[in-house]
Amino acid sequence: MGSEIARKHPALPFLNEKIRIMSIFLALPVLGIALMIQTGIISWINLLSGGADLIMAILVTWSLQDRVKTSWYWAVTAGLMVGYVSGLPWYIPLAGYLLVVGAGRLMHRRVWQAPLLATFVVIFIGTFGMHLLTFGYLILTGSSFQFGDVISLIVLPSTLLNWLLVIPVYYLIKDLANWVYPLEVNI
Repeated sequence: MGSEIARKHPALPFLNEKIRIMSIFLALPVLGIALMIQTGIISWINLLSGGADLIMAILVTWSLQDRVKTSWYWAVTAGLMVGYVSGLPWYIPLAGYLLVVGAGRLMHRRVWQAPLLATFVVIFIGTFGMHLLTFGYLILTGSSFQFGDVISLIVLPSTLLNWLLVIPVYYLIKDLANWVYPLEVNI
C-alpha cells in the first residue's frame, strides 16, 4: 500500500522533472571543472604516446549508474566542450563520447551486477573507439600513421591510464549520482 501512495502522490512527477533538470545543468560545472583538470594536469601524464581521458571516465561511470537518465545530455555537453578546446573537429569528440555513453547504457542493461567490470570494458571500448575515430580523421586529412604503431603506442597505453584513472572517478561519480538521484522512499 505504501508504494501505491508513493506512485500516486501528485508531487512526484514534478520532483522527478526537477531532478532531471538539475542533473542536466549539473553537467556544465562538473564537466567544465573536469575539462580544466584534463587540460591543465592530466594531459601532462603520458605513457609512451598515450594519455588518460578524464571526461571519458566521468561519462562511462555516469552512464553506468542505475538511476541516471541524463547520460546522453552529458555526452553531448562533453563532446561539444572537448570539441571546442581540442585540435580535432567538434564532431570527433562528440561522436566518440556518444559511442562511449551508448556502450555504457548497453552494458548497464546487460552486466549490471558487476558495475566496476562493466566500467573497465566500456573504458576499453571507448578508448579504442575514440582513437579509431581520431586515426580515421587523421588518415583522411593526409597524416601517415601506421595502424600497428597507433595501437601499441597510443591506444593500449591510453587504455591502461584510463583504467587507473577510472577507479577513483567511479566512486566519486557514484556518490554524485546518489546525491542527485536519491533512493525513493515509500510513504
